[in-house]
Amino acid sequence: MTSPWLAILYALFVWWFSTGTIMLVVRWADRGDGAAHRRAVLLALPMLALGVLATGVSLWMPTFLGAYLGFTGALAIWGWIEMAFLAGIVTGPLRDDCPPGLNGLARFQRGWSTVAHHELLLTVGLLGLVLASTGAENKVALMAYLILYFARIFAKLNLFFGVPRINTEFVPARLQHLKSYFRRGPVTFAFPMAITALTTAFAALIARVIEAQTDEATVAYALLIALAGLALVEHWLMVVPLPDAKLWRWMLPAPKTMTQAERQTHGL
Repeated sequence: MTSPWLAILYALFVWWFSTGTIMLVVRWADRGDGAAHRRAVLLALPMLALGVLATGVSLWMPTFLGAYLGFTGALAIWGWIEMAFLAGIVTGPLRDDCPPGLNGLARFQRGWSTVAHHELLLTVGLLGLVLASTGAENKVALMAYLILYFARIFAKLNLFFGVPRINTEFVPARLQHLKSYFRRGPVTFAFPMAITALTTAFAALIARVIEAQTDEATVAYALLIALAGLALVEHWLMVVPLPDAKLWRWMLPAPKTMTQAERQTHGL
């Protein structure tokens, strides 16, 4: 378990499995009754509690096991918040489509209103980790959350300002209005900004794992390398035509409605 390659494989599997599980739960909730989404989020509260517990324990475990524990705990916390968002429970005060022709600051303000509560909750989670990690011996949970946090901001900005490829296959029923705020078109300043920042972080983490002198450092930086690498791939998939949706589509029940355009998105 101290091999950097095993740590990377672990991170990739946990990311794929947790993402697929969250999408599966939300998809089933979409097919359920009116209370299904709230029920799914409430039933997932133990995942949040375990994530907080794992993160708290990991802070004072300067070992490779502590690195795994902190990483997994951060993903559990992040995953619950994402489930609450995808289920339409924690989104924003506005749930309407973007009016046709709306541009500039007015469009940005309206777009922000659709996700404001979600962004604030993610920020509260980040601040909580910053405070909890102050003086701690193991900051893997904080670093993992930071990567997820800024990668998500970059991704949302690119979807808002414009990218050539946008996969709407997995947009849940309660978030269909968000698609009207996506813009399919040439890349903007947001794309090179995101790629530069993520590539810099990715390269810095590789340098750290090469220089690592302990099992804890090796595992910690390897886990973070995987996460930064996934964030980079996620952004490049907004430009490069690859069938990324097939990673999860096979495990999900069909939505109630699906347009032909959505089926063709990303090679489906």
